[in-house]
Amino acid sequence: MKKFGLSTEALIAGAFGAVIAGGIALAPKVFAPEAGAQPIAITPPAGAPLSFADLIDRVEPAVVSVEVVVEQKVGSSAELEQFLEPFRGMPGFEDFFEKRQEEGEGEGEPETREGRSLGSGFFISQDGYIVTNNHVVEGATKIQVTLRDGRELEADLIGADKATDIAVLRVKEKGSYPHVSFGDSHNMRKGDWVIALGNPFGFGGTATAGILSADGRALGGDNPYTDYLQIDASINRGNSGGPTFDLYGNVIGVNTAIFSPTGASVGIGFAIPAELADEVSSAIIKSGKVSRGWLGVSIQNFQDEFAETLGYEEVEGAMISDVTIGSPAEKAGLRRYDVILSVNGTKVKDSTSTTRLVGKLIANSTNAFEIIRGGQRQVIQVTVGERPADPNARPEPIKTSATPPSGADTSADLTGFGARVKPLSAEERTRLGLRDSENGLLLIEVSENGRLGELGLEKGMIILDVNTKPVTSVAAFQSALNEAEAAGREKVLLSVRTANQQTLFIPLELKDEK
Repeated sequence: MKKFGLSTEALIAGAFGAVIAGGIALAPKVFAPEAGAQPIAITPPAGAPLSFADLIDRVEPAVVSVEVVVEQKVGSSAELEQFLEPFRGMPGFEDFFEKRQEEGEGEGEPETREGRSLGSGFFISQDGYIVTNNHVVEGATKIQVTLRDGRELEADLIGADKATDIAVLRVKEKGSYPHVSFGDSHNMRKGDWVIALGNPFGFGGTATAGILSADGRALGGDNPYTDYLQIDASINRGNSGGPTFDLYGNVIGVNTAIFSPTGASVGIGFAIPAELADEVSSAIIKSGKVSRGWLGVSIQNFQDEFAETLGYEEVEGAMISDVTIGSPAEKAGLRRYDVILSVNGTKVKDSTSTTRLVGKLIANSTNAFEIIRGGQRQVIQVTVGERPADPNARPEPIKTSATPPSGADTSADLTGFGARVKPLSAEERTRLGLRDSENGLLLIEVSENGRLGELGLEKGMIILDVNTKPVTSVAAFQSALNEAEAAGREKVLLSVRTANQQTLFIPLELKDEK
């Protein structure tokens, strides 16, 4: 959960993290020209401008400072949580934090106090709709915006989309407000001028200039939908939610984060592309939320190793490792090992681009997925569903008895692989979230120095398939290896189910190099 106030809000964990541009101060009161009914636009000068003053004079009235009141936890636990927030997302953090919470359960209910935070925003309509960042207004109990002419107006939160960090406000006071329009970041080239306006450190009405440094940046975290713009126009805490303009006065990005070892600008800032912000804000204004398409699959990048094991050439896309029970993908007939090549004619390069394309689909719409299965290309029509609140939620595993059922020992050694396996029982199949029709070999012993152990396989995992061939016995496992070797393969692809109900593809060398 992101914090407000004077604390650093980290977007990317690490020694040099991207920190969210939020801060605390009061905005100065200045004056704006008369509001117009049409979006502000200008004709830029030819060549490099001698000054950005004319552009800024035209667009600045549409930019606002956003002041937010939130309820903050206070006390030792809350202060620790606030201190640790920049490290969220680092390996082992969640386990450490959960343990700390369990140890502190006897401390009683934490107290709360009122906190204040500042960000930026901009009008996108004459009737008072404002775009800002979700993290600026998240948890707000009161929102106030300050206009260039000094007016302080209360605003309502219309809706927010945490996945893209976009929120839409609307001022309560009716009127005709100066506003700007979204442009198209795809028309921008690396090196083009950009101008950022906002409220850094509470110094409202601040303009900075720079260039588009790069586009298509991925920042990781929980946002698979955004290819960020990178700019070197100075943005700092408080710039969050503010606009970045091109020389025509079009908004080409919504400032959201910086990459910095100090927490202040070092010339690497990130903005949400205009076309995404436009799409999300329009959806929020229309229905108060964003409904994303949901396919119901787990996917992995289709790597060169995967192509080698399956005999595919010149294939680029995302391979399905698991299909959720009852999902749109299952209903349409998609399967494990299918490689998604394109969606509605748009090619995909990897799992990230596939996720973004699917997320942009309208819920309950029918779409064409081009796949390759068994070496043959085909198109499958899929009616996508609405993305659930937690698409990764899985059923709670049932508790199994610590005493193994009586009967004959059905376990066997995987000779040469340092492992011992046994067929799945119905109870184990349910516990691991598999269908009644799915079988496999449960690893009951794995040597760390064995071939499977060195690949990261552990006791409790299940080998479901080898090169698309289901394995229900040691003989079936060996048969799949022999078939791949006869076909001239040097590797096979193991489909492995983990204890947390995830399915992974793991390449295995046919010949032991030891």
